[in-house]
Amino acid sequence: MKRIILWRVFLIILVTLLAILVVKPNNKNIKILNETKKIDLVKGLDIAGGSQLTYKLDLSKTEDNQKQQATESLLSVIRKRVDSLGVSEPVIQAGTLNNQKIVTLELPGIQDINQAIDLVGKTANLEFQEQSNGEDGDGVTKEWKKTALTGKYLANSTVTYQGGGGSGNSAGGIKSEPVVSISFNSEGAKLFEEITTRNVSKPVAIILDGEIVSAPNVNEAIVGGNAVISGNFDATSARSLSISLNSGALPVPLELISQRTVEAQLGNESISKSIFASFVAIILVILFMIFQYKGSGIIASLALLIYIIIVLAVFKLIPVTITLAGIAGLILSIGAAVDANILIFERTKEESQMGKGKITAIQEGFRRAWSSIRDSNFSTIITSIILIWFGSGIVRGFAVTLLIGILVSMFSAITISQTLLLLFSNFKFKLPKFRLKKSI
Repeated sequence: MKRIILWRVFLIILVTLLAILVVKPNNKNIKILNETKKIDLVKGLDIAGGSQLTYKLDLSKTEDNQKQQATESLLSVIRKRVDSLGVSEPVIQAGTLNNQKIVTLELPGIQDINQAIDLVGKTANLEFQEQSNGEDGDGVTKEWKKTALTGKYLANSTVTYQGGGGSGNSAGGIKSEPVVSISFNSEGAKLFEEITTRNVSKPVAIILDGEIVSAPNVNEAIVGGNAVISGNFDATSARSLSISLNSGALPVPLELISQRTVEAQLGNESISKSIFASFVAIILVILFMIFQYKGSGIIASLALLIYIIIVLAVFKLIPVTITLAGIAGLILSIGAAVDANILIFERTKEESQMGKGKITAIQEGFRRAWSSIRDSNFSTIITSIILIWFGSGIVRGFAVTLLIGILVSMFSAITISQTLLLLFSNFKFKLPKFRLKKSI
């Protein structure tokens, strides 16, 4: 028994030290499986500031039975574009305003609102057109006619550099310029080969959102399905175009009707108050546990501190976006962690009053308390999952932190608290007792 307890203590210490390593301030990167991963608390829009955009959907040309599918497809395209910006946990949701379908985006950490507007609102309809015979073309002008090759055959696009040193620097006095390299799938590659074959020594126009980006002459048939879109790009615009092409074209047009930049200063003030409230709550809980349960309360308080460190480490590793509502969920889960310890202590006390030894009383107390802890926490877990599944924004942020907190609290109560109690009882360590002296 003692050997098992010592092994459990060793594992608890190891997990705690690893959690401290992750949680410690200014810890930006950590090496995991030969990969350097950025480890940091991700702050939501209400804390870190950022951009909020609202778009109106133009569904006038969409059939009624296709509007729902078009909206879902639109949200998918927007999410792909936003994810490419490196935004953690953006809020992207459809809604209705004055009987008009809208999409609202909350982008934490994005202060350059123009960059977000340009990327999200770009239609990104890609077409390839060839010269028409005369002025009867159906392309961007009468001199051009459409081909079967469009953006739907696109497999991938990347930003590369042409000329100079190949990375944006000058070489031999010639500055390299960013271009967008594209590649087609097998069907698109076949179409591209056919188009370039019949247009050798003629131009082929690359059309983006109804405008000619470039119209290079074809020197020879191009096999393999690779092409280059060149123009007056800088690194930012080339990357934006590449992202838009990779995410696909917007299924319906968007109109920006509202934009707002949320200042981080307001978030910092709010989070300071929330952290202070959390600190006060933890201190009061610890004082209550020590006053009510004496030595066992000290063990519970130690387990609570370990629990908080582990939870914060999980938040940074996943990562979880911290919002003010999320902080509320964390505080609520602290109460659940303490509640589990109270159930355990009361059951252990009942076993002791029946004349059982310390070790037996602790083991039976934990066994009897487990069913109550399991049922109460499982009901909270189910509620949290429902909120995560159907909720959005601050509701989802609250549910995520609450769910993680509940799961870790069950581990803390059943594993950490039990191990520490058995450790002190098995090795007969004396816990300090607190008694109020009568005043004379």
